[in-house]
Amino acid sequence: MSENTASPVAGVPGTEQPGSKRRWPVLVMGLCLVAAAITVVGCKPKTPVAELAGDKLGLSRPDGLLETHSLAQLPKDLLAVPFLKETLTEDFVFYYQTHADRLGLIGSLRRIIYEHDLKLQDSLIEQLFDQPADVALWRGLDGRLKDFLLVMDRGGLAKLLEPLAKVALDDTQLSKLAELKVGGDAVALYQLNYNAGKSLLFASHGDKLVVLSNPAKLYDPSTGADDEHGAVSTTALEALLNGDKLFPEAFGLEARKPEVQQRLAVNASVLAMGYQRFIPSFAGLRFDMDDKGWHSYLAMEEQDDQPDLDFKPIWQAMPMGASACVALPLAAEQQKPLLVKLGAEEAVASTLTEHMAGTAGLCWYADSRLYTPLLVASLKDKDNAKLDADLGKLFGSMVGTRESKVAERIFPVVEQQNGDVHQWQRQVSSNFGQYPAKEAKDPQTITGRAFMQVSLARHGSTLVFSLDDKLVNKALGTLDKRFPPLADVVPKDALMPVYLGPQSLAQLIQQETFDSLPQDMEPVFNNAAQTYLVPKLRTLGGYGKYALTLPEGSKPDGHWQWLPLQWRAL
Repeated sequence: MSENTASPVAGVPGTEQPGSKRRWPVLVMGLCLVAAAITVVGCKPKTPVAELAGDKLGLSRPDGLLETHSLAQLPKDLLAVPFLKETLTEDFVFYYQTHADRLGLIGSLRRIIYEHDLKLQDSLIEQLFDQPADVALWRGLDGRLKDFLLVMDRGGLAKLLEPLAKVALDDTQLSKLAELKVGGDAVALYQLNYNAGKSLLFASHGDKLVVLSNPAKLYDPSTGADDEHGAVSTTALEALLNGDKLFPEAFGLEARKPEVQQRLAVNASVLAMGYQRFIPSFAGLRFDMDDKGWHSYLAMEEQDDQPDLDFKPIWQAMPMGASACVALPLAAEQQKPLLVKLGAEEAVASTLTEHMAGTAGLCWYADSRLYTPLLVASLKDKDNAKLDADLGKLFGSMVGTRESKVAERIFPVVEQQNGDVHQWQRQVSSNFGQYPAKEAKDPQTITGRAFMQVSLARHGSTLVFSLDDKLVNKALGTLDKRFPPLADVVPKDALMPVYLGPQSLAQLIQQETFDSLPQDMEPVFNNAAQTYLVPKLRTLGGYGKYALTLPEGSKPDGHWQWLPLQWRAL
């Protein structure tokens, strides 16, 4: 039996299953919608992006890309980072040695080699994992990187797999699925079934080996185009077997240089949890490893009317003590259609976008929740009565939902003004709320067991918003110089888009983990978290604060512009 709860944003229903582990995404979505309506960045690129070679050949643009000199070496290389070495284990990194899929695949290959008396060394399987490889990855329905397309290149190794063709016609797990054409040669495409229901496709030609993890994503372009996320055409497989490099271009990268032993790139669509359209200036993250160690990069996309990167006003408004923060440039004009779609009047949307300026930022705090970060944005005017009126209309139309137990069907917006501070607040019933229902003025009006005090405020030329009113009040106190700002602990003249406070972050992660794993409902996972997660979080909490900074004078210039990120200990 499900228990209905109210969502803080109109049009986003909130339903919660008792004991569910998916209790906070609804509020994250609500926050992002409001954040988008108030501050988000534009979606229109300055110039059209040329069609990628992979797009032309029927290869859906990947969400992640791994280019490695050795798959087997990757976990060890990751653990070369002192922070990761102390907080992770090899089992955590890709479940490397004991992952069920890996063991099942190896078991299936060894059975085929043994039963059919193939003249292949048992070490071949380990050799397959110890090769240079390019791996493109796509998100599954749950948002995690799941499906992959792997291309290996090592002189002559792929030819060792040719004896498999002899057994493909009479083996229960291995079969020939189709035939590809590569440089005038006919190349067999095989399907290997393993682990009771799982399967993958592979083909080899010369010194190339191609593996597709999800056969359902393969399609024949002669039967029509397939625009499904993660789709791969037979034409793309043929091009990869012929030696074409289809992956780096999708991430604005040149071919990996020999001195770069590992290169991992992730699209912003993965990191933004589905809300990348709201932050189009942010394209992705990349991590390279060479003989000097690991290096970080941030990819930016230039937008129309691109403002200068100036994050100082954001850090002046953010209260000290944050777990993690991120700041991004604004291009609000392009968001007017989105504001209208989300319920704003045309005139209100126009007024708001005209007055947005500079940058916006989000910070999470350990004394709040993962789904209630603090949003700060900049305005062009310090005092504008017309703008305040429009902000009030926007807040009233978008925040809140129908309350089944009150006559008005929705709680009223409480508006306050004190000097240059104008604040709007609405009570919203929600089982995700930070206040128990009994603390409400009239507990009988609360639908569910808790409620929120969603709050929006303008302090001069600064706009602040959160589902947690305490964070908004703390930000107003910071702007009034009654509480120290984050700016006091970060580099004064550095361009800092990201801030990390490991101790506070560890507290936030632990709080959210055990809130989603109550001992009486999830005893096994709760005990596992106590045993394995908590010690790692203690280690994480022992690290100092970090500022991730960009080179002075950086600004988006073109598409997929990679800028180096410097980790600075504070």
